[in-house]
Amino acid sequence: MIVRDIYNFLDQLSPFEIQEKWDNSGLIVGDMEDDFRKVYISLDLDIDLVKSLDKNSLIITHHPLIFKPLKTINNDSYSTKILKILIKKDIKLISLHTNFDKTHLNLYVADLLNFNFKQQCDFLLEAKVDISFEELIKKVNKKLNLTIAKVVKSKKDIKSIALCTGSGMSLLPFVKADCFLTGDIKYHEAMEAKALGISLIDIGHYESEIYFGEILYKLLKKYLQKNKIKGIIVASENPFKYIARKQH
Repeated sequence: MIVRDIYNFLDQLSPFEIQEKWDNSGLIVGDMEDDFRKVYISLDLDIDLVKSLDKNSLIITHHPLIFKPLKTINNDSYSTKILKILIKKDIKLISLHTNFDKTHLNLYVADLLNFNFKQQCDFLLEAKVDISFEELIKKVNKKLNLTIAKVVKSKKDIKSIALCTGSGMSLLPFVKADCFLTGDIKYHEAMEAKALGISLIDIGHYESEIYFGEILYKLLKKYLQKNKIKGIIVASENPFKYIARKQH
């Protein structure tokens, strides 16, 4: 199989043309006419993961390795360190980022939470609910397997919730719900939400998007089997570690 074949299949699943202007989804490493023997699927890339991949393979990630133009390729940055290994091992790289958020990832996490979400815009889903903030925290943590609860409480009772996986706080001005579920919430963003009377539950960037591999593998499985290509879900390591405080 060549890259062009699977690229076209992915483009039908989640059109690359609907990605955001600042995004860099698509073929990042390799050529459309390159062949490959195996497909890996991962949320991200890290050094150890890339070193473990077989030569002459293809990896499909959610987050693009490169966002901005590179002036040099050396060992001075995360992206160039990994890029050198990919090139040496003849590993091709395709990323499905904001286009996949719009078509699959947000909807998948919404289904996990088991609320009747409706799409308000490309990235924002909203649902009517009737639940206390404390019960909502418990449900979200259980459904998404979160180990900690980082929250902003603005209201005791929640009648509506909004959801955006990954990093969605730039959407805060468009949120009309009582509580917003997203990741990467910063201090001043939390202050802004509290001033607006919007509660927040930080569902984590890595934690809310880790489902990418599972979703895409299910969508690709029959296609890969038909073409006798092995597909493997691999996991990059979450750079953050959560250490519980010891009780005295």
